[in-house]
Amino acid sequence: MLRIAGAALAALTLAACATQAPPGPPRPTPSPYPTRPAPPAPRPEPPPERTVPLSALPGWAADDHQAAFEAFRATCGVAKNPDIARICRTAKAMGRLDGDQARRFFEAEFRAKRSPPAGVLTAYFAPMYEARRKPNAEFSAPVRGKPKDLKPVDAGLFDPSQAGRPGAAQDFGDGSALQPYPDRAEIESQPPSEVLAWMRPEELFFLQVQGSGVLTFEDGRQMKALYAANNGRPFVGIANPMRDKGLLEPNNTSGEAIRAWLAAHRGPEADAIMRLNPRYVFFRLARDDGREAIGAANIPLPAGRAIAVDPLHHAMGEPMWIVGESPLLAGAFPAYRRLVMALDTGGAIKGEVRADLYMGLGREAGAEAGRVRHSLRLYKLVPKDALR
Repeated sequence: MLRIAGAALAALTLAACATQAPPGPPRPTPSPYPTRPAPPAPRPEPPPERTVPLSALPGWAADDHQAAFEAFRATCGVAKNPDIARICRTAKAMGRLDGDQARRFFEAEFRAKRSPPAGVLTAYFAPMYEARRKPNAEFSAPVRGKPKDLKPVDAGLFDPSQAGRPGAAQDFGDGSALQPYPDRAEIESQPPSEVLAWMRPEELFFLQVQGSGVLTFEDGRQMKALYAANNGRPFVGIANPMRDKGLLEPNNTSGEAIRAWLAAHRGPEADAIMRLNPRYVFFRLARDDGREAIGAANIPLPAGRAIAVDPLHHAMGEPMWIVGESPLLAGAFPAYRRLVMALDTGGAIKGEVRADLYMGLGREAGAEAGRVRHSLRLYKLVPKDALR
């Protein structure tokens, strides 16, 4: 209908022009200013590619590709993806490569899948703490073994929104219904059934946050404290509450600042802050073999080249590229741009663009890890064969 009306209007206009003499054109008035040509219309942006070459990744050229290759070669065997498994076999057969060879290897085998909008990068480490065989006023917190009444379940049993994630229930062994396992406050109010060691309360808290570490006893003997289980409660960080309460400066909520405050306020005041996090971790002791911490993939974590991820979004053994920038904490390293391997999980690591970078063993690694809170862009390295 509109096209017909438009045609009729055009015909009437032409008829009017044919029956009337057109007036003469007006004489142009010269302008005192030169006329600028109209700018060309902007060209539409091309749609983003599904993947990009590794050479286009931010910071790719500056990475230590030899170190990245060694981390990949040492850990890629846990990958279930058949294309990554094939590339892994090729890498193991190649032996040691120099930096240029390693860079060409990655560029020949992978492309990078762009990440969704930015997330959060944090870091963790394997601490080394003092411990005692018997308690005293300073070493008053028991390192508890896994309780017999703790039963692993799907977290969706008690909270449907957490379905698919690991949880824990209290099984009384009498046929009664399973109950949510007690939170930190209730666990700490009960005498321990099995004590592996005694620690300073704030250091036990950090050992639980990190998931594993090394304990040095009074006779100099060292043992690894390895993750055994948790109570299935959600992890709640205490940095923001401490900042909001005015206990820490906004830009100084690093791990070291938190630990120092807890140590200086050891007792009911520090206990109340730590109990804001209801999650509680149980351990087992093992011989200290001097190797790096073991992650969820059940292999040693290469320091600086392993990340904890959300298993609902990423598989163990996947190579990734992290771009961590815009740090929030004072004294932080300005940027982390490197190839890493997904080899661990964590209670606070939830979401597609969320990663926890493993820094290594000991105090120096802990000092750096405690200052990492960066904006994160995450890229998944996709085998080229999978794109054909």
